Amino acid sequence: MKDFTLRRTSLYIPGNNPGMLVNAAVFGADSVIFDLEDAIPLAEKDSARILVRNALRSLRYPGVEVTVRVNSLSTPFGRADFEEIVPLGPSAFRLPKCERAADLREADELITELEGRSKIPAGSVKIIPIIETALGGSNLLEIARSSDRIVALNYGAEDYTADLGAVRTREGRELDDIRARTVMAARIAGVQALDSVFTDVNDSEGLFAEVVRIRELGFDGKSVIHPRQVAVVHRAFTPSDREISFAQRVLKAMEEAAVKNSGVLSLDGRMVDAPVVAKARKILALAEAGRGVKKEGTRHEE
Repeated sequence: MKDFTLRRTSLYIPGNNPGMLVNAAVFGADSVIFDLEDAIPLAEKDSARILVRNALRSLRYPGVEVTVRVNSLSTPFGRADFEEIVPLGPSAFRLPKCERAADLREADELITELEGRSKIPAGSVKIIPIIETALGGSNLLEIARSSDRIVALNYGAEDYTADLGAVRTREGRELDDIRARTVMAARIAGVQALDSVFTDVNDSEGLFAEVVRIRELGFDGKSVIHPRQVAVVHRAFTPSDREISFAQRVLKAMEEAAVKNSGVLSLDGRMVDAPVVAKARKILALAEAGRGVKKEGTRHEE
């Protein structure tokens, strides 16, 4: 995997909300998304961009990955978003409505130009594409492989199901296909898979059940729209005592095999190979994160 930043939760923060921009680090999310797109009325696009620019320029967000959802480059606002924000060095851009590899290459080229102009190390600003249409869903692998800047794949459930004409359900049955496609493309490309938002902020039980399910499917994290959802998602991503115990035993057996210079590793009568070891390490990393220890931070840490 290209990037091991912890992204169990990515909290959307409207770019026109100064109070939330100031307090973004206190909500406990692994990543925050300063939103310049859907959350912002057309009349406030310019002022929101200035607020986000000033926040990145003057504030620090220790322990939190800071990303920005810009407007698509196909809109009148997209290029200005990149031009104002790239010089401040966000960790990543969330790029909405990605449908083809060309969309990502266009953004990559613009970021490269702006990094050079701003004397930011080339390639340091990453991209997380958001898939929101059937066309984007059909081109997921092509999109995932389109740029070395890509560190994760995300999809937008509301726009995606609207494009399909699908009915939204509490159980999310209509998302089975895009979820499977997202995880598969992410794994092939060596990037993370991030699930879409759960829109009912008052249904903690439904949110928890959904996160348990997406974790079983292979997702690495979920977007959230309210701070109260953060703890619920983190709890659902925290491995059980049984998972932790088995993972610890796997790594101990691996160490013992290395001491004995043994090429064969087994545990409880089952062969343990590289994928099992990698999964054990991931489980222990999630367990450690659940205890409040983060492995990765943001370029805005001090």
